[in-house]
Amino acid sequence: MGDEELNSSKTCDKKKHNVVIIGAGMAGLAAANYLINNGMEDFIIIEARKRIGGRIISIPMKNHRVELGANWIHGVLGNPIYELATANGLVNIINVPKPHKVIAATEDGKQAPFNVLQEIHEAYVCFLRRCEEYFLCQYLPPPDINSVGEHINLEATIYLERLPSSEEKKLRRLIFDCLLRRETCISGCNSMDEIDLSELGSYTELQGGNILIPSGYSSILQLMTKNIPSEKIISNCPVKKINWNSNGNSDDLGEESEDSDQTVIEDVSKASNNDKIPKLHVNVEEKPKKRSNYVEVQCDNGENYYANHVICTIPLGVLKDHAATLFDPQLPQYKNESIERLLFTPVDKIFLEYDRPFLNPDITEIMLLWDNSGAQESMADSWYKKMYSFTKVSETLLLGWVSGKEAEYMETLSMEEVGITCTKILRKFLNDPFVPEPILCVCTSWNKQAYTRGAYTAIAVGASQSDIESLAQPLFRNARDKKPVLLFAGEHTHSSFYSTVHGAFLSGQTAAKRVLSPDVSGENELECPGSADLQAWIQGIQING
Repeated sequence: MGDEELNSSKTCDKKKHNVVIIGAGMAGLAAANYLINNGMEDFIIIEARKRIGGRIISIPMKNHRVELGANWIHGVLGNPIYELATANGLVNIINVPKPHKVIAATEDGKQAPFNVLQEIHEAYVCFLRRCEEYFLCQYLPPPDINSVGEHINLEATIYLERLPSSEEKKLRRLIFDCLLRRETCISGCNSMDEIDLSELGSYTELQGGNILIPSGYSSILQLMTKNIPSEKIISNCPVKKINWNSNGNSDDLGEESEDSDQTVIEDVSKASNNDKIPKLHVNVEEKPKKRSNYVEVQCDNGENYYANHVICTIPLGVLKDHAATLFDPQLPQYKNESIERLLFTPVDKIFLEYDRPFLNPDITEIMLLWDNSGAQESMADSWYKKMYSFTKVSETLLLGWVSGKEAEYMETLSMEEVGITCTKILRKFLNDPFVPEPILCVCTSWNKQAYTRGAYTAIAVGASQSDIESLAQPLFRNARDKKPVLLFAGEHTHSSFYSTVHGAFLSGQTAAKRVLSPDVSGENELECPGSADLQAWIQGIQING
């Protein structure tokens, strides 16, 4: 046998792993940490970008460092990201919220009375909680009311009918509309008319509020990567094809068969503890295409990797664009239908940095009460009216948000154009022609990002929590396999915590656990050192109210 053949064989050996993780976002990093913490180091992570972190990324501006993606830890109790951050000193366990003073202004620069703003906000929260009850209490929605937007608008109309003055009604209606625009950025949609009324309560909100990390959310990434050897992360390596069922027998998937539940939702905890991962064996005469026992991951750069199991953490937006060509054979029909039904809409940030403060130090947010009751306008003349507020990040840094089709349009503009438009908005609503122009405007572009294609998952009208559960289901080659060959993770696969970093974290951990089960005993549930005592302490807290 020639040296050339021997070297080729050794190269193939290096590209065989027990597990290949696709994506180095939070889900992929959580899966890798779980594998390492449970003694399994035969894995690699393949990342399309030149960086890790996925939708967690910070960049420097002139005098600030800003988070382009994930911003807050959503909740405290039961949140593994909070436990990780607290155990490593990133956040103070006693969180004292800063004073938050909001003003709401109309386009002519008049401020709404604070008592009116407070009244409508309380009513709006009440309406939103009623929407959640349809899922939580299994109520039937009213006839012909299918979306959250329709329900809240109906409640708002009934609420405002009691007012005698048309001016009182109009101001309150503008506040309701502003809060609904805000909700599109929270939910991740173009309009709240897109969000299914019966499913709003499927998202589980953890207690404790939204927590900021003083050093920035991206500092979480350092904790998530410190135990992963750098050679195990292959960056700048987009995946173009996942050949996951090379036996070629798609009937074994049970996609339309009576045993589909057994093959797709099989509980691996019933497998024997004596089952071992098959030992990898390479015949030097064998060509890669004959490796029918392995999942083959083909990359854009021509490299191929082989694995017993692949954990796919590719975002829902990318799956919407490429699922039809990415998987061979194609995903079962039920998965493709769920991918189609769920929402994955762009939500973008606009940062405005100034060389000096110009807002009253007491003000922390300016709500924009746009009057959109006029004639239809072109997107070029109206995209900015989707913005609901500017929030003060610091005395010299403001943050605005925009979602949906308007966010898509904003991404086509230069940052200078966006900065000029925002200056005009601020001058109008503050009734102050001397509001300075920002020294720097930075906008995100999550829709244009080829390896994201949006922000986070939402449940559209006609979709349901079961669609997220369908995306999470691993795939087997056949009904006799005790372990799946293709597993899925990411925020879009967590049916209670979709759209969050902690949802992505837990989904990656779950996928890795399934790969290892039942080969490990005494599994490490928490992936952050020193957090066990903290968790026990948190679980002992009594919450009143």
